[in-house]
Amino acid sequence: MPTRIPSTRFVTRLATPVSRVIATALALTLAGCAGGPAYVKPTVAAPDRWGDWHGGDASLLPAGTSAAPGLTGRWWEALGDPVLDRLEAEALDASLDLRTAALRFAEARGQRGVAEAEGGPRVGLTAAATRQRQSELGAGTRLIDVIGTDRDRIAPLLAQPFTLYQAGFDASWEPDLWGRVRHAVEAADADVASQAALLDLARLSLASEVARRYLDVRTAQAQIALLGEDEAALRERLRIVAARVRGGTLGHADLARQQSDLAARTAQLPALRAQEAAGINQLTLLLGKRPGELRTLLAPGTRPGVGELPDLSLGLPSDVARRRPDIRNAEAQLRRATANIGIARADLYPSIRLGAHAGFESYLKSDFTDWGSRTWSIGPSLDLPLFDHGRRQRVVQLRELQQQEAAIQFQRTVLQAWQEIDDGLSSYAANQQERYDLMRRVDSAREAYELAQARFAGGTTDYVAVIDAQRNWLQARFDLVASEGKLRTAYVILNKALGNVISGRPSG
Repeated sequence: MPTRIPSTRFVTRLATPVSRVIATALALTLAGCAGGPAYVKPTVAAPDRWGDWHGGDASLLPAGTSAAPGLTGRWWEALGDPVLDRLEAEALDASLDLRTAALRFAEARGQRGVAEAEGGPRVGLTAAATRQRQSELGAGTRLIDVIGTDRDRIAPLLAQPFTLYQAGFDASWEPDLWGRVRHAVEAADADVASQAALLDLARLSLASEVARRYLDVRTAQAQIALLGEDEAALRERLRIVAARVRGGTLGHADLARQQSDLAARTAQLPALRAQEAAGINQLTLLLGKRPGELRTLLAPGTRPGVGELPDLSLGLPSDVARRRPDIRNAEAQLRRATANIGIARADLYPSIRLGAHAGFESYLKSDFTDWGSRTWSIGPSLDLPLFDHGRRQRVVQLRELQQQEAAIQFQRTVLQAWQEIDDGLSSYAANQQERYDLMRRVDSAREAYELAQARFAGGTTDYVAVIDAQRNWLQARFDLVASEGKLRTAYVILNKALGNVISGRPSG
């Protein structure tokens, strides 16, 4: 609120103890008016149940979305792959981006200490020995002309070079009457919280990216292996068709069609090999290695059996939304913007600095420590802003607008978080259902293949029918591998959306 600062003439008349009490009360009143708005922790809107804020069909909710404690920390271990566990550990240890985020967190903590130190007294020692010469026509020799003495004789003597010895003790303290330092510490605390959230986000993003690229590599390798089996089956079928063409039971059109099918199948191999190579190279980059270093570790056939993914016990929706690093960062930005209003308002009011100095000063080295060389000063200094074309007031308005912007950004971050969580749940459920249907297709195709083999052994069908049944089974397995890759990728994306940060204290 606007406050009229009492004149210095009035303040100097406050000499009695009662007047001092009144002056103290006045200062406290002004301090209360100048303080910034109190920060109120925002409420993160959340549904009571996971299905309450679901944008899709009710079937697109994964089974097991209970309120039991969610999977946090090393969530990728649920995939049951020791190679992935090793890659994650190496990436979290070697990532340059993660080291940068950890250093920024440490910097924020150091800056917080700097802000807090601004509120304490400053004490120091000074010492100097300077060689000087005064001008014969300077301000120091003007007194000669005023007195009217012999300038030609005295001025050269005063202008002779001499050494000035100085040493002293200085102390100063600025009372935080308007809360500038207090709000600066609050802003620094918010920066620490923001950098901690960004460090968690960097860990989560890194772990998610490593898992996704690893799954891309393994999916491509599994599909390449199945494609090789299908290509072998096609070549055998082509051999049989070619023999029948030579025997006159089939025409050349059948042979051309068979050759076209084989060419179409082999044409899929380069893209899958490129997908495998790109995934391996991206993993080497994430781990800070050179291309080729992971070739042995990620060789085809080194992948262990992957078990079923666990049911999703997501925890309470309110807890999940609160632990997301981006929401924590947005909240910290709002807290910092609120504190900055208090800093700007404090600049509208006068600052008082209490200072003291004691020391010695002499141009004679032998008399430097004599009692007569002592100097001292003590007293307050006042900095009273009077007129600056409204600059300080406009800064306050600017900080208030920035706080409103931070509040809107916080709301937007929360809404986006729930969109990502709901998208993740829908994608995970859809991929679960697709995988279940494809598993039934694989089982049916395998039974058909086994039946065709039995009929061929009994002489009721030819070998081409066996090859066709085998290819249908291979195609079903090929599609299932792709579906399982999408399901595990959806699991990774969902854990990132849920904000399941990696366990561990921030570095620095």
